[in-house]
Amino acid sequence: MKFEYVLLGLLTRRPYSGYDLRKWLETEGQFLWARAHHSQIYRKLAQMEADGWVRHEIDAREGRPDAKVYRLTPLGHEVLLEWVRSPYEPPSRFQEIDFIARFSITGPLDRAAAIRLVETELGYRRAQIAKNRGRDRTLRYEDPAPGLDQELDLQIHGVLHALGAAAMDRWVAWLEETRQSLTEGRPLR
Repeated sequence: MKFEYVLLGLLTRRPYSGYDLRKWLETEGQFLWARAHHSQIYRKLAQMEADGWVRHEIDAREGRPDAKVYRLTPLGHEVLLEWVRSPYEPPSRFQEIDFIARFSITGPLDRAAAIRLVETELGYRRAQIAKNRGRDRTLRYEDPAPGLDQELDLQIHGVLHALGAAAMDRWVAWLEETRQSLTEGRPLR
């Protein structure tokens, strides 16, 4: 997923300065985008302004440097909606930032697109479970390295598989509940 869509999504809520965007991403938005450096934010804002997606106004601040405050333009809103409604390709690992960021932006803008997004993710994860849940997970050892504790290796392999399977099951249950809530117009939990 491209970072500019995260920024456009944030600008649908209110105007932000680059500094305020970085602050928000480091706190409330830390699960939407990993480690957005301020130079990355300012470069993207400059590019988005050159593309006509955002515009800025100068906010004069007493005793501090003036700030550029960015707003979404009608073209930026159109570009964002086009992305929101575009096909989603789930990543191989579940609970990736791609889905989480996209869902947080898509849901408030287009409920039908959010339902399609959740259904796509849900279908992909169900297919992963069907393909992988019952597979042979036997570990085979041939001339293992000295000191390798095979019994502990087997135990660790087993508990990590159980942990991953339980996490996947919780994720699928959340997706099912979220889809049902969105479809029925009920509050999300």
